[in-house]
Amino acid sequence: MKQTRYILLSILFLAVFARVAAALVLKDVVVDLPGTSDQISYHTLALRLLEGHGFSFGKPWWPLTNANAPTAHWSFLYTYYVAAVYTIFGPHPLAARIIQAILVGILHPGLAYWLGKRIYSVPVGLAAAGLTAFYPYFVYYSATLMTEPFYITGILAGFSLAIKLAEERLSSPGYLQGVVRLSLALGAVMGAVVLLRQLFLLFIPFLLFWFWLSSGCKFSKPLLFSSSITVAVIVLCILPFTIYNYQRFHRFVLLNTNAGYAFFWANHPVYGVQFEPILPPELGTYLGLIPEELRSLDEAALDQALLERGLQFVLDDPLRYLRLSLSRIPSFFMFWPSPKSGLISNLSRVGGYGVLLPLMVYGVVRAFIPRQPVSRMKPGSSAVLLLLFMFVYTLIHLLSWTLIRYRLPVDAVSMVFAGLAVFDLGAFALRRLGILQKRKFN
Repeated sequence: MKQTRYILLSILFLAVFARVAAALVLKDVVVDLPGTSDQISYHTLALRLLEGHGFSFGKPWWPLTNANAPTAHWSFLYTYYVAAVYTIFGPHPLAARIIQAILVGILHPGLAYWLGKRIYSVPVGLAAAGLTAFYPYFVYYSATLMTEPFYITGILAGFSLAIKLAEERLSSPGYLQGVVRLSLALGAVMGAVVLLRQLFLLFIPFLLFWFWLSSGCKFSKPLLFSSSITVAVIVLCILPFTIYNYQRFHRFVLLNTNAGYAFFWANHPVYGVQFEPILPPELGTYLGLIPEELRSLDEAALDQALLERGLQFVLDDPLRYLRLSLSRIPSFFMFWPSPKSGLISNLSRVGGYGVLLPLMVYGVVRAFIPRQPVSRMKPGSSAVLLLLFMFVYTLIHLLSWTLIRYRLPVDAVSMVFAGLAVFDLGAFALRRLGILQKRKFN
């Protein structure tokens, strides 16, 4: 036990060290680096918020927001984080980077360890934490002023709470204090995740579906009670921003105004049946694809109009939409170098995802094989929750917008299965060397 604690603390220390180092490399400036253009918007929006201008920009801004016009395109919660740090330390991006790097450096690998340990064994948890600590994409994005670090960490925290809640509900029937407490905590964490990226709302029904599976496919009173609490808290997290948006746009906007833009651009006929993550110049700019008659609309009205146009693209030619969606698979799972990417991007892609992808695939397959430390997979088992998320989240992006950084939440969950692969391969190697005798791992 003491050795496990020492190894885990060492992993967390090195994870924090790597992420703080990345923050120092990015310095106290905000510039457009590969895959990080959003941080310019969050930095600018936080400054505008502190200057008393609210959620708006002082000049025309992406995607088609007028100067001084209200915007809901960006995460309210993350903007508040950056603004809060700037309030305390002044407008210094490096301060926000370092605080984020420390928090995520501890929590992200720590949660990977907890999930690996809870679902399989301590060695699997340690392997998952180690892989998470040094995964190049996680280190890089942890130092950027973007939602990814907190969003990914929040997802793992939510799944950890969901697993504890399912176990608590089964082991202690009735409306117990522990169930209520965990339900409230899960709702708060999931609410924060949704506020960081509203896309996660699409997975909430599948989370509730897993709860039903974990309860033996029965609609028991404890299940309905705890699920209602969780959903109610999520709704309460969103509601203030829905009201705020209505006051500014005079129309219903649940949370953010970005789904319509993304779905319209992702499925525009200009692609044909071959998706490009970054639209080539010869196909025209993204803004150039927006119909002229819609350009006078405000951000919220335009988002809803573009969503209607995007859905119409699908209805007009479902077969093209299917082929276009299939063409997004290579972009989502890209692990090979590209001449369009810089040296660091290619090294991160090949040396990170390229190396770990075989371990992730092996671990997912191994999860279905009932041999230690894997027990027979049951419909409501904890591993099913992770696999369900990986499948659903991937499908969402294949049917809409695809970028490598949008895959990172799937990578984070996959680390548990990569850790399982490392455990298997390590045990096999040690046995071959005669160092380790076949025994049970806890």
